[in-house]
Amino acid sequence: MHLNPYGEYAVLLAASLANDWPADRAGIEERTREFGMTQPFPEAPGDHAGTRRVIDGWLTVVDAPGEQERAGLLNAQMAAVTAYPRLTDHDDEGWHLHYRDDGHSLPHVLAAVISVGTALHLTTRGMHRLARCAAGQEPGDPCSAVVVDVTRNGRQRYCSVRCANRAAVRRHRARRV
Repeated sequence: MHLNPYGEYAVLLAASLANDWPADRAGIEERTREFGMTQPFPEAPGDHAGTRRVIDGWLTVVDAPGEQERAGLLNAQMAAVTAYPRLTDHDDEGWHLHYRDDGHSLPHVLAAVISVGTALHLTTRGMHRLARCAAGQEPGDPCSAVVVDVTRNGRQRYCSVRCANRAAVRRHRARRV
C-alpha cells in the first residue's frame, strides 16, 4: 500500500485550472488525468459550472490576506466536502487512500481533493507557498496567475520565466533612471 496524500499534485491541478480554464467538462477531466487522477467521474449536468465555482472558491484561499484567514477559508471548504478516508485499489495503482466518497460528481470530488491537497501542501511546505504571480503586483502588469511554490528553498514568486524576466527588466530600468 502507498499513501497518496493528494498534496502537491492537487494544488498544481487547481492552479492549472485557475490559470488556464478548460472550455468544457471534457477539458477538465483531461486535466485531472494529466495530474494523476485516473478514476472516472460520473457525468452530471452542470459539472463545468460547478467546477468553476470550486476553483473560484479555492482562489479565495489563494488571495487570503493572512494565514488565519487562509486557514479559516480552507477549513470551511474541507468541512463542506467531508468524507472519511478510504482504502481503494483501482486501475492497478495499488492500495492507496482516497479522501472522497464513491459516486460523487466531478465538482464535489475536485473540491475534496483540492481542499485536502491544499491543506497538506500549506501545512507541510509553509502557509506562504501559494500566491499570485509577483509580476502582476507591478502597475500595468496583467499577470494574475497562481503560483504554487514547490521549490526546495521556498522562494518561488513568479509563475514563469517570462514573468520573472519582465520583472528583472523593470528593476534594471528603474536602477538606470
